[in-house]
Amino acid sequence: MRTVSLACIVEEYGEVQALPILIRRIVAELDPNVRVYIPQPVARVSRSGFVQRGELEREIERATRKNGTSGAILVLLDADDDCPATLAPRLLQRARAARSDMPIAVVLAQREYEAWFIAAAASLRGLQGLSDTLTPPANPEEITGAKEWLRKNMLRNRKYDPPLDQSELTRHFDLQAARVCRSFDKLYRDVARLLAELEPPRPERETSPSASFPPLLE
Repeated sequence: MRTVSLACIVEEYGEVQALPILIRRIVAELDPNVRVYIPQPVARVSRSGFVQRGELEREIERATRKNGTSGAILVLLDADDDCPATLAPRLLQRARAARSDMPIAVVLAQREYEAWFIAAAASLRGLQGLSDTLTPPANPEEITGAKEWLRKNMLRNRKYDPPLDQSELTRHFDLQAARVCRSFDKLYRDVARLLAELEPPRPERETSPSASFPPLLE
């Protein structure tokens, strides 16, 4: 079993706890022979702060100090009203310019992280106060207010509390069902890419001098 290091930069407190759980689940599906070390996520900075020149670069350097130069970095933010397909490549370009020597991925959850729970709602029935008949809507990433959607589908007037609920729901939601969300599918594929980039180079096969020649016949 090999160990890889992956530092995370996140936006909200709930994701400080939840994202390492999610990454380990994805890695276990991709390659059970890989163990991932995830330092405590380095920041809880607003998405708007990252757009400002210099803020993302500072956080990348902080992640590098925690992670070491042999690891990778994953940035996860909520897109809110921004277009992930437009903003994420711009942030990735800046991140790579700051540390061109490290594998880096930038993922913007379409609107919110919780949209991924909604996409896999059937796998979360009865958990953390959610309804036993929970059913995912047709377009979970188009819902404005994913946290509110979860709250409305909780029983006994229970309220969705990210620090309390996000990690537990992350432990149980169906990863493959959530891939209907383009942003989650991108996260899944980006984790796979980072693992591949962290794969150590294979040593060249050594050939013994006699291996190239047929054995002598007596």
